[in-house]
Amino acid sequence: MSSLRKIMTVSIAALLSVSSLAACGTASASGTTSSSTSSNAEASTATSLSDFGSMSALEKAAEAEGSLNVIALPHDWSNYGEVIAAFKKKYPKIKVNEANPNASSKEEIDAIKTNAGTDAAPDTVDVGLAVAATRTKYFAPYKVKAWSSIDSSLKEKSGLYTAGYTGIMSVGWNKTKYGSITKLSDLLKSKFAGTVALNGKPAEAGAAFNGFLMANALSGGTLTNLKPGLAFFKKLETAGNLTQVDVTDATIDSGQTGVVFDWTYNQESYQKSLKAKGIDWEYKTFPKAQVVSYYNQAINKQAPHPAAARLWEEFLYSAQAQNLWLKGGSTPVLLTQMKKDGTVNKTILADQPQLTGKAISYTNDDSTRITTWLQNNWDKTIGN
Repeated sequence: MSSLRKIMTVSIAALLSVSSLAACGTASASGTTSSSTSSNAEASTATSLSDFGSMSALEKAAEAEGSLNVIALPHDWSNYGEVIAAFKKKYPKIKVNEANPNASSKEEIDAIKTNAGTDAAPDTVDVGLAVAATRTKYFAPYKVKAWSSIDSSLKEKSGLYTAGYTGIMSVGWNKTKYGSITKLSDLLKSKFAGTVALNGKPAEAGAAFNGFLMANALSGGTLTNLKPGLAFFKKLETAGNLTQVDVTDATIDSGQTGVVFDWTYNQESYQKSLKAKGIDWEYKTFPKAQVVSYYNQAINKQAPHPAAARLWEEFLYSAQAQNLWLKGGSTPVLLTQMKKDGTVNKTILADQPQLTGKAISYTNDDSTRITTWLQNNWDKTIGN
């Protein structure tokens, strides 16, 4: 089952010392500058594959670095387990260090800032648009080989971040315990006391941001009128049904979080895992509120392994990795192009959730504006 992207519940120092540093394990006690960073200045300024000359040259440079630091990649989140395993198999000379798989998009940026200048810093991040669009100063511009096949609306024009995959926002719940849910207002019923999780603060975690937008649309709101969504969550909080407990595999298994706002690709993972335990986990999307938003890939501009970071990006935008994301229940950004090229796995494609109505999507400017509004209104209305 997928671990969810969570909001921060411990201090940054504790998070990094227990999770990030333990996973990356190469930072010195004094936080000295990464030797790989200082010896790979050319790789750190490369903005495309042409700067290396060829894919084989990039591969050689990355293998010389010998490591790649990733963060916030739960193995059951969009099938990242298989994606990472495939990268390791293809590049056995590169050690993949996985830090804090439960981190939110905001926490990924916190890890970049706190570990700056050390070998423990993330080389790349996988973040929601709300964070990607407002944290570009931490990213290095890089355009992958498949850049021209990605719609201009799904990438930052200089390559600071690029969309990777999306799902459809949905509500999932323990049907065995709670029965059916047909509409959002059902969640206000007393039987859901203390068990409804948005999956983080919407100004900090990508899944929570989009879950808020779904609830807002179902409550009569729009991308320019966010008050109905906030009013709904205030009602949920007043009823005692909203929980801000971190959502994990354990809280779902135990029933502590019995209702979760999350992406369809994660709901599928819960469904499969819980079925083996005799629990019917149901989920639904709403035709009038099918929120879609791509998670974005970006390279830390101070990546300790700059060549490996760029090789990882090239791998993610290959047909191999895009099909693995598809297998995980998500829609990869190159799906349309892969259909044209004949490189998409048609068997996997036929088994994926599809949009049944008009999707709700938003621009970078929308994301920035909504994030600012939520920062100014969520805590003072709902509480920390």
